[in-house]
Amino acid sequence: MSAAEIDGFADRIRKHQGGMISAWVGIPDAMLVNHLAQEAFDAVVLDMQHGMWDMQSAANAVAQARLAGKPAIARIPVGDFASASRLLDAGASGIIAPMINSAEDARALVRTTKYPPLGERSWGPSLALNHTGLSADVYLKNANELTVAIAMVETRAALDAIDGILGVTGVDGIFVGPADLSIALSNGDQVAPNAAEIDSAMQHAVARCRAHGKFACAYAGDGERAGELLKFGFDLVIAGAETIQLRAGARRAINAARRIASGS
Repeated sequence: MSAAEIDGFADRIRKHQGGMISAWVGIPDAMLVNHLAQEAFDAVVLDMQHGMWDMQSAANAVAQARLAGKPAIARIPVGDFASASRLLDAGASGIIAPMINSAEDARALVRTTKYPPLGERSWGPSLALNHTGLSADVYLKNANELTVAIAMVETRAALDAIDGILGVTGVDGIFVGPADLSIALSNGDQVAPNAAEIDSAMQHAVARCRAHGKFACAYAGDGERAGELLKFGFDLVIAGAETIQLRAGARRAINAARRIASGS
């Protein structure tokens, strides 16, 4: 049984089968994840680095995403590789690890997200077995293909080391964080994720991913920017955080009501 026959997400992103758009959620509410998963997102990312998720709420959110038929990906806090394997045990389809600045950092990610011979992931995927319906033997044989390990490229060091990071066996792809990258490349002078210099860096990242046969993901602040990044060749993009989408929706409703009430 192949990974594609079990869960199409990992197989689809590895084969670059059409640009994917993911939700991004930092508010620790599993029901919010379920609501967003009803929309035409291809996945849901739980932001545990800057969001307020803990392990229990994240596990519940993974379940709600899967209930809606969508894969959940977790961005772990910086260096929290121990949580990576626990989130995979809970049924997450992938892990995004921030601040991966070297091949050694990438190998540390692989050690906790892949079973031998690629890594040293410890056994205990009880919820993952429940969600997939697989036996222990079948899950073990397929888990390394069924889940993805994604290294964040968001610093000057990471950009310089991108070939080394992508060359680590078990790293499935990268995720470019343009805001942090813009801070790094400007030496702390500005947050400018849509600057021309960042566009150039992101296009370079896509090219290096293609050279290594890996996939590329990136954060975009809104749908328009997400579309631009898909045109760059990214395989998965974020179309803004849930907080931005929530407030934008509320703003549209308020403005519409005021406009109609005033007759303007």
